[in-house]
Amino acid sequence: MAATGDEAAAMDSISRVSVMAHPTALNLPPPPAATAAGDSDLQAGAGEGAAPPPPPKKPSTNSDGGVETAEEAVEPAEPDIDELCTDMFDKMAVFLQGELTATCEDYRLLENMNKLTSLKYMEMKDISINISRNLQDLNNKYACLQPYLDQINQIEEQVSSLEQAAYKLDAYSKKLEAKFKKLEKR
Repeated sequence: MAATGDEAAAMDSISRVSVMAHPTALNLPPPPAATAAGDSDLQAGAGEGAAPPPPPKKPSTNSDGGVETAEEAVEPAEPDIDELCTDMFDKMAVFLQGELTATCEDYRLLENMNKLTSLKYMEMKDISINISRNLQDLNNKYACLQPYLDQINQIEEQVSSLEQAAYKLDAYSKKLEAKFKKLEKR
C-alpha cells in the first residue's frame, strides 16, 4: 500500500532527523547545518540565536501514486590520493627494480656459463690437437716399421713352407724306414 502525501512527508522527516542525529551510523559526512558556526549555535542551546532546522522537503511524487524516491548515499571521503599514488609508484619502482635485477642476474649467469663453456671447449680443442699430433706420430712410426713387418710376414711364409717340407720329409723317412726293415727281415 502506497503512502499518501502526509504520511510520506512524516516518514521523510523522521528519516532525516535520524540521519542528522547519528551521521556516523551510516558513515556519512555531517549535515550542512553542523558547520563550525552551527556547532556554536547548537552548543548555546535551542534558545536564543539558534537557527531553526530546515523544513523537511516534500517528497517528489510521480504518476505511480505517491511513491517516495530515495536520495543517493554519499561515500566517505577517500584517503589522500596523492599519498596513495606516491605509495603505488614507490612500490611499482621497487617491483620493477627487482624484475630488472633478476633479469640482469640471469644475463650475468648466462655470461658466466658461456665463459666456462668456452674454456671447456678450448681445453677439448687442446686435447684433440694433442691426440691428432700423437696419432700422426704413430702413423709415421708405423710407416717406418712397415718394411720390417713385411719382412716378418715373408719369414713367416717361408717358415710355414719349411715346416710343410719337414713334415713331408718326415713322412718320407718313415716310409723308407718301413721299407728298410722289411728288406732287412728278408
